[in-house]
Amino acid sequence: MSDTPVTVWIPGDQLLRAHPAIEAAESRSGRRNIRIVLVESDARIAQLPYQRKKIVLILSAMRHYAAALRERGYLVDEVRAPSFAEGLQHHVAQHRSQRLVTMAAAEYETRRFQHETLHALLGIPVDVLPNTQFLVGQYDPFPAIEPSQRVIMERFYRAMRRRFAVLIEPDGSPTGGEWNFDRQNRRPLPRTVAPPPPITFEPDAITRQVMTDVDARGSGVGTATGFALAVTHAQAEAALNDFITNRLAAFGPYEDAMSATHDVVFHSMLSPYVNIGLLEPLQMVRAAEEAYRTGAAPIQSVEGFVRQVIGWREYIYWQYWRLMPALRDANAWNAMRPLPRFFWNGETDMRCLRHVIKRAIATGYTHHIERLMVVCNFCLLAGIRPSEVNDWFLAHYIDAYDWVMQPNVIGMGLNADGGLTATKPYIASAAYINRMSDYCDGCRYNPKQRVGPDACPFNTLYWNFLIQHETTLRANPRLGPAVLGLARLDATERAAIMREAAGLVEGL
Repeated sequence: MSDTPVTVWIPGDQLLRAHPAIEAAESRSGRRNIRIVLVESDARIAQLPYQRKKIVLILSAMRHYAAALRERGYLVDEVRAPSFAEGLQHHVAQHRSQRLVTMAAAEYETRRFQHETLHALLGIPVDVLPNTQFLVGQYDPFPAIEPSQRVIMERFYRAMRRRFAVLIEPDGSPTGGEWNFDRQNRRPLPRTVAPPPPITFEPDAITRQVMTDVDARGSGVGTATGFALAVTHAQAEAALNDFITNRLAAFGPYEDAMSATHDVVFHSMLSPYVNIGLLEPLQMVRAAEEAYRTGAAPIQSVEGFVRQVIGWREYIYWQYWRLMPALRDANAWNAMRPLPRFFWNGETDMRCLRHVIKRAIATGYTHHIERLMVVCNFCLLAGIRPSEVNDWFLAHYIDAYDWVMQPNVIGMGLNADGGLTATKPYIASAAYINRMSDYCDGCRYNPKQRVGPDACPFNTLYWNFLIQHETTLRANPRLGPAVLGLARLDATERAAIMREAAGLVEGL
């Protein structure tokens, strides 16, 4: 065992209870010879006008994590610096570290910094260990696939279910007799159903200080006021238990439902925690699986949640690393319009967009269908530049990181990667929003009109998109039936749709 001093750098989205970099350094040098450093980087915080509640979440969780490590007997250095580079340089010089150990970042640019810059910057050996926050880091179901080849999520999801034995019977068949119960999970929320709100956590002294610090910066989306998220492993586990006990059973049927009254509906709202290491993916799916085995939740709800965690989440991370860096510049539909100003304040007459944007500003959260079928749907139909939409999501959401948003927004939401992530563009008229939500109630626009002063912009833009891209869309078997609807439009209505759509986008 070496006596040389070793530094372990833990970025703020790697707050794992059992961290491989700590374990490796301790095994090599012993606990008394390692020092753990957590750097709060001003440059990283200022990279975008981030949601203030997200900054509070990360900084408070980091400070609580540092305190927990000290209680376990580790030496911990909390550094607040202009940048990660300056913070690490200061730490290494102050403590005369002879080696740095860290875990590979989930995000592309930070991982490049770890591999390409740190050694020369610090002048000491740097060990970058594999990332263990994702199951796909342990098992790649398609290791030889080329970036230009499409692998649909369902195929990926089934491979992950088999490999990790999640909802799998002893004979290898899927629990419940089906791999996917999505067809049962498309119900709107009845007015008589009131989902229980997620558990909240009263900020302690550490969190209150972070809230004060973040608001004092004077930049970013929203306000720190009202922050009530989990910031420790114990609190995150309480949030998981709250979801399993109070919302999982009804999650499946209503996972696509949208509500102006109930922000979360029956969703878990656990993504902010698993994305920074306070929860782990298998921990979450095993808890859901146990709920099914004990009769606490039906298979369609449990499978729907499992699909979100080891299906979509793992698939998105896998897609990110096989498609980057080209993914960030993808723009298959040649969408070049700037993001409308109302995306930064929610001031629009479209009630669905107004509600979702204002909720994102206030809380940093809307569930995945609102992100996909309201925000991304509008941006795709209106021809908004994908990189600007991606930056908007990164700025506004408490669970947003580059690895999450690039494939979700540029790939799935905007279909800008040419169909490598989603097999069709997720476009819909106002009829879908009206069916799955109460947003159209009391809206200034009529969800049943295609043209005219009262026509919902989603309708005008939807039919205009079909007209503009008719040849391309006809070639997609999943969208062919939608394009056939163009046959119902005569030349006069087509011209009116195109004229009004042009006026709409110019007015954005």
